[in-house]
Amino acid sequence: MRGCLVTGTGTGVGKTAVAAAIVAALRAKGRSAAAFKPVVTGLDERPEPGWPPDHELLATAAGTSPEAVAPLLFGPAVSPHLAAELAGTQIDPGQLVAAAHRAGDGCEVLVVEGVGGVLVPLTTSYSVRDMASDLALPIVVAAAPGLGTINHTLLTLEAIRAACLELLGVVLTPWPSRPGPVELSNADTIAELGAVEVATLDWLERPEPAALAAAGSQLPLERWLAPAGSAE
Repeated sequence: MRGCLVTGTGTGVGKTAVAAAIVAALRAKGRSAAAFKPVVTGLDERPEPGWPPDHELLATAAGTSPEAVAPLLFGPAVSPHLAAELAGTQIDPGQLVAAAHRAGDGCEVLVVEGVGGVLVPLTTSYSVRDMASDLALPIVVAAAPGLGTINHTLLTLEAIRAACLELLGVVLTPWPSRPGPVELSNADTIAELGAVEVATLDWLERPEPAALAAAGSQLPLERWLAPAGSAE
C-alpha cells in the first residue's frame, strides 16, 4: 500500500492539519487519495470555533464521509486504550489494520493520521508505531515550530528509527508568516541533528478543501509520495 502515516510529537501539534493538507493537495493534483484515522477521542470536548473534529476534517479533504475515515469514536479526551476501557469495550488491532486497508482500496495513496504521538497505546500492547509497521507505511512527523520542539521531535525520530520505519520528513506547523530566530534555528537544528528533511506548513485559515490543498502544496509531496513507477 502506498501512502504515509502522519504522527506527531504529542497532541495538539497539527497532525490533522498536516494529514488533511496532504490528502487535499494530492487530490488537487488529480491523484486519488484516501484518509484514515483508526481512533478518534475527545469528542466530548468542544472543538475550536469554525473547525470540525479530526475525522470530519479528514473527510472533507478526502471527499468522503466521516464514517469512512474513522471506525472508532470515543467521547473522553484520553488515550485510546483508556477511552475503550471507559466505554467497556476493547480495541482489536487486527480490525483496525483491516479497516485501514479497506479505506485505501482503489486509491493511489492512503494517508493515515495517528493518535497523539508515535508511542501512544491503542491497546496496552499495541501502539501507533506498531500500526505503522503493520501497514508498512513511511512516517511524516508533525511538530510545533516553537520552544521545546527540538527535544520532542528528536525523541520521536529516535522512536521511529528504533522500529526500522522509513521516515519521510518533519513538518513544522503552524509556521509563522514572519518566523523569528527561534523558529528558524529550530528548523535548522532538527534537520541537522535529526538527519531529516524539515518542511513547514502555514496556519490554515479555513477548513475547506481549497485552503487545505493550497497549504499542502508547500510540502515536497512529489518526492515523499511519488507516483508508483516514477523516477524519484
